[in-house]
Amino acid sequence: MLPDNKNNTPNAANDTGEVQEPESNSPLANIDSARSSKKTFTRRNFLKSLGVVGIGGILAGSGISAFLLPNDVYAFETSEGFLLVDTKKCAGCETCMLVCSLAHNGSANKSLSNIQIKKNPLGCYPNEIEQNQCRQCEDPGCVKACPTGAMHVDKETNIRCVDAEKCIGCESCVEGCNYTPSRVQWNFEEKHTQKCDLCTNTPYWNEEGGPNGKQACVSMCPVAAISFTKELPTQDDSGYIVNLRNEHWAKIGFPMDDEGMELPNVSYPPTPDVME
Repeated sequence: MLPDNKNNTPNAANDTGEVQEPESNSPLANIDSARSSKKTFTRRNFLKSLGVVGIGGILAGSGISAFLLPNDVYAFETSEGFLLVDTKKCAGCETCMLVCSLAHNGSANKSLSNIQIKKNPLGCYPNEIEQNQCRQCEDPGCVKACPTGAMHVDKETNIRCVDAEKCIGCESCVEGCNYTPSRVQWNFEEKHTQKCDLCTNTPYWNEEGGPNGKQACVSMCPVAAISFTKELPTQDDSGYIVNLRNEHWAKIGFPMDDEGMELPNVSYPPTPDVME
């Protein structure tokens, strides 16, 4: 004989023929309540829900190079390389954006570049140009925000990079980036996120990249306004936005210091001999 479950069935009739509503503390009642509230599950809510699961469980299951410190704090291995920029030396030509897109994607599309040049047409030197490069952060918000391990720390170089095959397109890493604008971009052609990997994976460039090789933006910048270092910069603008001006810069008539007071001791326009 089957057990009598009619009182546990949603909207079941009792012995008097009256329809019973689900109990307020039952799972079905909770579902009905959620539906009636018409709430949506946003990306921000998704990120908050990660705290319930615990960042430790996510990192452990993703193969991310990190270790646990006291008080449940996770530390990531330091990247083996970093990009430094000089916004006062940058000419705004966007060569870095074009070569980045070419090396990684095979097309000259600035929207697919991992480094972004931002220009203010109403601004004045030296504040009209920004070079927004990935900083390979010590505490990478993009890695911590990723629910699948697609955004990860490479086990060999400790570079923060993307495994496109694991990316589900939630763009949590874009929102999780420590900086604005985000240093993580959405690849609208291949439908996954992307970011600077210091040219570790450049299928359309016949040079060895990564921290022990070359970086396309550094190699191709016509005014040498981008450089590479293996030393960990100070984790603020002063560590990543530096003075890359040298004597050659002075010889063509531009000041070498940030205040514009250290003027070159040459005539302007420069004679051919100072350009040698």
